[in-house]
Amino acid sequence: MSAPTTVQSSEGLSPSHPAALIGRWFGVGLLPRAPGTWGSLAALPFAWAIAYFVAPVAVFAAAAALFFLGWWAAERMAAASGIADDRTIVVDEVVGQWLALSAAPLNPAAYVLGFTLFRVFDIWKPWPVSWAEGLPGGLGVMTDDALAGIYSLIVLVPVLRLLGAL
Repeated sequence: MSAPTTVQSSEGLSPSHPAALIGRWFGVGLLPRAPGTWGSLAALPFAWAIAYFVAPVAVFAAAAALFFLGWWAAERMAAASGIADDRTIVVDEVVGQWLALSAAPLNPAAYVLGFTLFRVFDIWKPWPVSWAEGLPGGLGVMTDDALAGIYSLIVLVPVLRLLGAL
């Protein structure tokens, strides 16, 4: 099995197409350099708002729902462009970041730590994150970041407890 093709941006879908809007997280994926980092940053205020107005556990539920919507969007973008894992798709980072923050208190330091842990696991890609990246289509696009988010959550919770923040 060959590695997915990655390029700067995809063609084939109008920027206003729902799959492109979701996949690129409303244009964030089109920002220059490090789209994954931009996508992760863009996820933070949404996670905060969900936790504040609903409940922290709702961040986890929102991540689960967005996982399936992102899977659809990534599949649709790949079908339209022929690009298996387009760099402009950042909805996967949003899901992973939300999973990482799903137990974090509404505290800027906790969010910075959650953001940092997620970026480390997303870039490092320890097994099975690296394995999931090879899954076909939108499932692979979404699953590796979801697993990186879960790894981040597993580390974040005990660190926050140790620091007395949970």
